[in-house]
Amino acid sequence: MTQQPIIVWSEIPVSDMQKSMAFYETVFGYDMKLDASGPNPIAILGNAMDTVGGHLYPGKPAETGQGPTLHLAVPGALEDAAERCAAAGGTVLSKPVAIPPGRYVYAQDPDGNSLGLFEPAAA
Repeated sequence: MTQQPIIVWSEIPVSDMQKSMAFYETVFGYDMKLDASGPNPIAILGNAMDTVGGHLYPGKPAETGQGPTLHLAVPGALEDAAERCAAAGGTVLSKPVAIPPGRYVYAQDPDGNSLGLFEPAAA
């Protein structure tokens, strides 16, 4: 039997699609486009559902600090991504944490959704 992925995709509820798209583009370097072809408009993270596996959608975010934490890879240095996060309206909540595959900081997007900004270790 073939093992299926544990997480198929993720959905991040946001209160303002345009503002949130700008935040995720700024912090993660995504080229996001609004897709209105389904029942709800969505903006695919990285504009590639098959590689990133998630999207933004208009919805009610959980209370600040509640809900799951998505750890997303950042381009470049972690410290630079943390600065972009704060400048784009997010909040950085921790100092860098080192783990075997890289480093991350906990953060929140402008709606309070919990994020991990992840810098993979150099190969």
